[in-house]
Amino acid sequence: MIPARIPTSESASALALLNTTTAADALNTILADLLALYFKTKNFHWHMAGPHFRDYHLLLDDQATEIFSVVDDIAERLRKTGNTTLRSIGDIARRQTIKDNDAEFVPAGDMLAELREDNFALVRAFREAKALVDDAKDNGTSGLLDGWTDQAERRAWFLFEATRSA
Repeated sequence: MIPARIPTSESASALALLNTTTAADALNTILADLLALYFKTKNFHWHMAGPHFRDYHLLLDDQATEIFSVVDDIAERLRKTGNTTLRSIGDIARRQTIKDNDAEFVPAGDMLAELREDNFALVRAFREAKALVDDAKDNGTSGLLDGWTDQAERRAWFLFEATRSA
């Protein structure tokens, strides 16, 4: 890693990399989107109805747990590289690109389709962030992004298959 500046003491600033501001902005947007997607997934999990209730209810609970597990990893990675991260619900709302769904009722198939598209959007965001962190020579974040991308692709695939006609 290339220090952004010579540290005056042993501190997190010693871990800061050159050219990470844009990558940090992208990761903070992804972090906001993950939190929005987590809550939307839990919302749909809580309000699931229909003949496949049990299967979809359990699927969405598993997916929400996986999504939330990435949140702390991204925030800590941002801090390790000398950057700051989200500080409030308002900060999340300003940055998120994944839209909330406040509808009183959403049919099960529409829930799954919406979450599928949200996960595909997350895959695109991870891929764009990877290019930025690679440009910043942040190998640690780059490697983590590969795993997070794979997880989002898997969620999107499961949701895609669940919404296909038999």
